[in-house]
Amino acid sequence: MPADALTEQILDAAREQFMTFGLRRSTVDDVAKRAKVSRVTVYRRVGNKDALVSACLLREYRRFVADVDSAVAALPAMEDRLVEGFVAVLRHIREHPLIGGLMRLEPETMLPFLTLESGPAFLAMRGYLTDRLRRAQRDEGRPESDPTPVAELMVRITVSFLLNPVSCFELDDDDRVRDFARRYLLPLLDS
Repeated sequence: MPADALTEQILDAAREQFMTFGLRRSTVDDVAKRAKVSRVTVYRRVGNKDALVSACLLREYRRFVADVDSAVAALPAMEDRLVEGFVAVLRHIREHPLIGGLMRLEPETMLPFLTLESGPAFLAMRGYLTDRLRRAQRDEGRPESDPTPVAELMVRITVSFLLNPVSCFELDDDDRVRDFARRYLLPLLDS
């Protein structure tokens, strides 16, 4: 989807609409009115409601990646960046007004976008982490191997905690999340 001003205007309106009224109570017409465009323009630029939700979530994901990158950029080692990145991811998504809010208010509506219909976002997250792991291998002089399976496992673990926070792991504060990441995620780097 092109990242032009009109599409951004529509996605801004969708974000506000979804945060204010949730997904169930929002329609393409509502988003069009909020964006001050016609319904047809929304369909042409973004698509139906499912496409609108997906595009809105994908844009939030891209913004979130930039935030995570800046949170870990100054850390010296891949292990440190991975641990702090995991902390930032869980905190960000839980506190995010759109994603975290919808997960609390409408989990049944959000579930398809985080599971069955999550292909593009999942691939984007896995690609992001694969790229960062590959770059760290080169920068730190580690043996180069395909980090895609490790990245996929890490993304799947993270998503599972977001979808179902009930766990024997207490991940209710940053220090506990760090401990979990050091204990269970870092060993994946050696596999």
